[in-house]
Amino acid sequence: MPVRKFVIVDGSSLLSTCYYAVLPREILFAKTDEEKMRHYDKILHAADGTYTNGIFGVLKAVASLVKRQQPDHVAFVFDKTRDTFRRELYPDYKGTRTSTPEPLKQQFVLLEQILADAGFKVLYSDRYEADDYAGSLVMKFRDQIPMVVMTKDHDYLQLVDDEHNVRAWMVQARQEKADELYEKYYAPYGLDKKSINLPEKTFEFTAEHVFAEEGVRPCQITDLKGIQGDSSDNIPGVKGVASAAPLLLNEYGTVEAVYAAVREAERDKKSLKELQDFWKQNLGISRSPYKALTKTGEQGELCGEAAALLSKELATIKTDIELDYTLDDFKLSHYDEGKLRAWCKKLDIKEASVFGAEGK
Repeated sequence: MPVRKFVIVDGSSLLSTCYYAVLPREILFAKTDEEKMRHYDKILHAADGTYTNGIFGVLKAVASLVKRQQPDHVAFVFDKTRDTFRRELYPDYKGTRTSTPEPLKQQFVLLEQILADAGFKVLYSDRYEADDYAGSLVMKFRDQIPMVVMTKDHDYLQLVDDEHNVRAWMVQARQEKADELYEKYYAPYGLDKKSINLPEKTFEFTAEHVFAEEGVRPCQITDLKGIQGDSSDNIPGVKGVASAAPLLLNEYGTVEAVYAAVREAERDKKSLKELQDFWKQNLGISRSPYKALTKTGEQGELCGEAAALLSKELATIKTDIELDYTLDDFKLSHYDEGKLRAWCKKLDIKEASVFGAEGK
């Protein structure tokens, strides 16, 4: 009997993963954008030229989720733009990312339309990111139903909360990695994969698993990114402190508390030496991160405490977006498989490849 749950799917993450998973080799190994564009015609597409390689993968995942995991409620959250409120805080946020390829960009718009037409609630806006909608949904409904966020983005781990039964289905790059995590955490307890019932390439993170893999509790993920940064989102962090970050946070709890301890010790040289000796002898930090933590940059350079606090703010998922929905709005009973099948026909996608031969 499936366990009652509300699954929030990071649609942007899932579509991107599906898109890149089945790109032609000519595009994967092309050295320039111009060379990639010359092979766009090799990407899976409908008779009218509509690109479908990413959409195909998502529809297959959706059909499998509905059939195998059988959630009671489902929502899809998407990123619409990189120019969200976080760029107001830090103009270089996500500044190192290349532009979205046109074939993928087109599929975002179409996929959102397909999912909504099939009866799913699809959330996105110009102001917030997908994870902000996921966080706000979790906060709104977590006391009413067990919740799961499905993504490959480790930012979402901050939402994991055992007390409120909020888990994360983290999508791994390879099935082998998901199997490795299963063998590490589930097999010793005699749990078989069938009883766990997870989507392909995913592993379910509880707070225990977050701590084991990340070195901090879920509520400290934002502090961890505050110090370590996040190159994928171009969040700076504090350079030169990465390996010491979990050890410092296990002792002090938050970025703010780490800096409070530093300021307290800076009153005299003896206290400062005692603090660094404590870090080395008691916390196991071989190389003192003091200079990196307190670095004062040249004019306009972001570093030290300012960088840590800003990075933490950038990494923090919003949980207070006003959402005018009830739990019933996300019921799986709104899902119309016939609409999804109709889209498959329209896009020249074989239904058996999406729903399985037995579903025809």
